[in-house]
Amino acid sequence: MALENTQIQDKLVETFNNDVFNFQQERDIFSLEASADKITPLILFLKNDPELRFHFLTDLCGIHYPDNETERQFAVVYHLHNWYENKRLKIKVFLNGEKPEIKTVSNIFLSSNWMERETFDFYGIDFIGHPQLKRILNMDEMQSHPMRKEFPMEDSGRTDKDDRFFGRTTSNC
Repeated sequence: MALENTQIQDKLVETFNNDVFNFQQERDIFSLEASADKITPLILFLKNDPELRFHFLTDLCGIHYPDNETERQFAVVYHLHNWYENKRLKIKVFLNGEKPEIKTVSNIFLSSNWMERETFDFYGIDFIGHPQLKRILNMDEMQSHPMRKEFPMEDSGRTDKDDRFFGRTTSNC
């Protein structure tokens, strides 16, 4: 019997109550939001439950939402896969913008080690309990996190670019 979205949702709500919410189908992926402090038991439950069997972490990444309220300015997104049923699941967890942190899942999925380091490097999200959380692609001396949306898209002081040549104005060249 195929694993249905309602079966996943019912098991999660029964176990985690209001800490899992906003269930929806997004194209071919069943998605939900979860409370950050429940990520470890949630991931363990999804992996170890004999019916759910989400044994593979496909991806883990960060997102920056600078216009959101402080408690929802960062998100960590987990993509899990049940190979037996070919079922995919996306979990989004929102984090505080002033101190973005969440527990590591590298003790559950070894593959998350690299993904968490990359997310830390690019977004500055602290993965509590990670065995070696340090920059992975950028220099250690770098003070900023390049994927944060904290900087203007272009340097307004540049004089070597004429907007007319880039299709940004209606005037003729």
